[in-house]
Amino acid sequence: MIRLHLIGIGTGNPDHLTLQAIKVLNAADLVMIPRKGDSKADLAELRRTICAEVLTNPKTTIAEFDLPQRDATNPSYLAGVNDWHDAIAQVWMQTIAAHPAARNVALLVWGDPSLYDSTLRIAARLTVPVAVRMVPGITSIQALTAAHAIPLNDLGAAVTITTGRQLAEGWPTGADTLVIMLDGNCTFQTLDPTGISIWWGAYVGMAEQIILSGPLADISPQIIATRAAARAAHGWIMDIYILRR
Repeated sequence: MIRLHLIGIGTGNPDHLTLQAIKVLNAADLVMIPRKGDSKADLAELRRTICAEVLTNPKTTIAEFDLPQRDATNPSYLAGVNDWHDAIAQVWMQTIAAHPAARNVALLVWGDPSLYDSTLRIAARLTVPVAVRMVPGITSIQALTAAHAIPLNDLGAAVTITTGRQLAEGWPTGADTLVIMLDGNCTFQTLDPTGISIWWGAYVGMAEQIILSGPLADISPQIIATRAAARAAHGWIMDIYILRR
């Protein structure tokens, strides 16, 4: 039986690792690091940096693998994602099989494996006997609220966490505060901005962190321009934002 440890590593700052994460990482026989292509090479480099800073076990092996690309031409979004997850699971199994002595395997997961992340779903697709264990990490939501020094919710009020794809269908009924994740299209610009405030951040928790906030009507163009420039400079971007009305 292989024990697969999914370790939440926060949003890019090695200081975000919990003591539990460090202990589990050092107990691993094998640490797998995904490579996402040249444009996102610094994501793999960040994981290497974390390992270099906290790994003290000389017996731990680090294995890198190339992450399959999702077929963006598939007319069915969900079908394309499912095929992609199957391909990733196959690569995981191949990487683990290449190290037959490894029984404790660790995978470093951006943010937390439970929140808008498919690592747990991919692990469920493995066809070899695996016991999955998860180490929670700091989420991008926590990092964003900390960066802006704001509470997530109003007193006694609920919060809706959703995606840009869902926001494009309209503001959720009954919600006053929204957390928007996985939005590559700045969907906030499709809303009537009257009475809406936004707290936006990119690369939150990293040295490259950028944050902007204010009335949506005033700051929307600045966010769009800043996001485009940052993506062009780095070759990739991870951003998140909160809307409140």
